[in-house]
Amino acid sequence: MKTFIKYLFFGLIALIALFQKVYSEEKIKIGLIIPLSGEYKEIGESILKSVRLAINKINDENLIIIPKDTKSNPEITLKISKELYKEGVKIILGPVFNNSSIYLDELKEVTFLSFTNKINNNPVNVISAGVNAISQINTIKKFQKLNGLERSIFLIPNSNYKEEIESAIKKTKINLKDTFIYNTDPTVLTSQIEELTRYKQRKRNVEDEIIRLENSNDINKKNKIAKLKKRDTLGGINFDSVIIADFDEGLKSVATSFLYTDISSKRITYICFNQWFDESLLKEKSLQPIYFPSINKKNYEIFSEDYYQSYNSYPNQISFLSYDLIGFVYYLIYKNNFEINKKIFIKKNKFKGKIGIFEISKNIITHQLNFYSVESEEFKKIF
Repeated sequence: MKTFIKYLFFGLIALIALFQKVYSEEKIKIGLIIPLSGEYKEIGESILKSVRLAINKINDENLIIIPKDTKSNPEITLKISKELYKEGVKIILGPVFNNSSIYLDELKEVTFLSFTNKINNNPVNVISAGVNAISQINTIKKFQKLNGLERSIFLIPNSNYKEEIESAIKKTKINLKDTFIYNTDPTVLTSQIEELTRYKQRKRNVEDEIIRLENSNDINKKNKIAKLKKRDTLGGINFDSVIIADFDEGLKSVATSFLYTDISSKRITYICFNQWFDESLLKEKSLQPIYFPSINKKNYEIFSEDYYQSYNSYPNQISFLSYDLIGFVYYLIYKNNFEINKKIFIKKNKFKGKIGIFEISKNIITHQLNFYSVESEEFKKIF
């Protein structure tokens, strides 16, 4: 018999808490390990503020969050986590960065919900809660199916997250024509894209066709030659879409290289990873339309406004995740009759938060995301 999965909106948690407090006599202690000093202090402070907003929303006096400063140091992260465990904490939110998790397998009794989106090579007791590559690729698969895209090429930068993306491609079994690893150096990248798109051959096709027409008896050859001289290339391409696993200037560099080889978004569909609604993309008219999976834009804007009203500043992206994670963990504990143990992360469950729908099963968190386009200088929701 299939497990019954109940959807729950974050806004209903406060109502549930009112009815469940009587069943929870013990304090619910959750650790929060974040950088509150040093280079990444602002990230940590923003997360802490978001967590406070979430606690106020839940409104359960038995819920206690205990923050600790990691200083973005793996040794300190382990030390403060041990301190939290001695205080009776079995669930810890954090750390923020993947490299801060390297020693946490020493605390096998504690489950960590890391803010990172990297899922490879984590200790067994560290669950990645960020918007990972698997979640994004699954959403792209849905877009492929809706639009009949059957010959996608997946472009992966030769960077420190290359293996993460390759692993996600295998796990999601996305339908691809090919994968292509590219060099992030713009001078090398351009020549690589030229080779991928057969640019030199397509450019030579124009010259060859002009010569053929000049030597032909075609009565319309002058008009045809005139039109050809306005073209940069001639000939088809063997893919209908490209998926670019890059961000910011890296994404723009790849897309611009395709434009240089005479392949615009009018010929193929450009898809990329979550851009967190980077407004600089709105100005890149030549790249539009370009599509990407992402968190719920409307909810993100509402959250940002609530945050601003409370703190007179805007949150970072990780703090948006931390807001949802408090509600997510509280929901799992509620579903487990307020007993805190490891099985709450093993059972299959779903939770609808601000980001979208969290899914957890066997210590793996994925997200059901929305899909957007950058088109006509605005972000448009596709689904």
